Amino acid sequence: MTSPLLKTPAAGATATVRVPGTSANLGPGFDSLGLAVTLYDTLRITILAAPVLEFDLSGEGVEELPRDASHLVVKTMDLAWQRLGYTRGGLRVAAENVLPHGRGLGSSASAIVAAIMAANALVAPEDRKDRAWILQLASELEGHPDNVAPAIFGAVAVSWQEGAGYSSAKVSPSVSVVPVVAIPDVELKTERARGMLPATVPHADAAANSGRAALLMHALTADPSKLLAGTRDYLHQDYRAEAMPESAALVARLREEGHAAFISGAGPTVMVLANGGDEADAIVRRITELGGTGPDSSPKAAGHGVSWRVLRLQVDLEGAKVEVHQ
Repeated sequence: MTSPLLKTPAAGATATVRVPGTSANLGPGFDSLGLAVTLYDTLRITILAAPVLEFDLSGEGVEELPRDASHLVVKTMDLAWQRLGYTRGGLRVAAENVLPHGRGLGSSASAIVAAIMAANALVAPEDRKDRAWILQLASELEGHPDNVAPAIFGAVAVSWQEGAGYSSAKVSPSVSVVPVVAIPDVELKTERARGMLPATVPHADAAANSGRAALLMHALTADPSKLLAGTRDYLHQDYRAEAMPESAALVARLREEGHAAFISGAGPTVMVLANGGDEADAIVRRITELGGTGPDSSPKAAGHGVSWRVLRLQVDLEGAKVEVHQ
């Protein structure tokens, strides 16, 4: 029974949210740096008069997703509405999933951000919160802000935690920075990847990583010729290599050839930050030679049983967008 103290969103209202995919860490920026890219999941939420829950799911991973209140979008919206003083009535969830699941491109962050933004947009105008509030709740649910911040704000996000609060600064990269991704046909659960990290690291590694993260920000904004050096990581990739040997091998090969390759998020997708369109095209050709395919072709077998889908993308500069229709 609905509590009389809680409001319900108005029946008939619809919110559509488009959220970019993201790549976290960018090499040395473990749990603190993220980049939004031009791959988008779209969520459309309609408030129904009848107390039912309907789903219309398409795209990546839909066969495995629940179609009940345990769906991540519904759980997240329920929590967001609770924080806003609302409760769920009838709901239709329509989702177009473009981001591959379990690949390190922020699919769970996208779902969480889309759900919170939809829930926030569907309450009365006087009850809506700003994007800083959305960042807090999304980071709380994700456990860290590195993916959710660029999904919300776009561009490059530099994020940090102080006490129980999360903050993020938006940084616009040079127009010369072109992201290229190689998405393997295998998944890696973030929990497994995180479980491979040591509790402590040598002081020398921490110091080296700090220097590379600082250099990366200079490379991203002022001198993309330093991207290769700036994306060198000492904190997480080597420890996780055993869980994704093909990805680690591809990163090593591309870096040996002078390209700024790293593991995207917890993996196993490989991202390369190219300095200009010519290098981006060369990277696409090179990964294709090594067993990858372009966006419109069927995957062919790569070495060691892994196939790669290669995409030349752009940096998304705007972040999540929401529209409300009454």
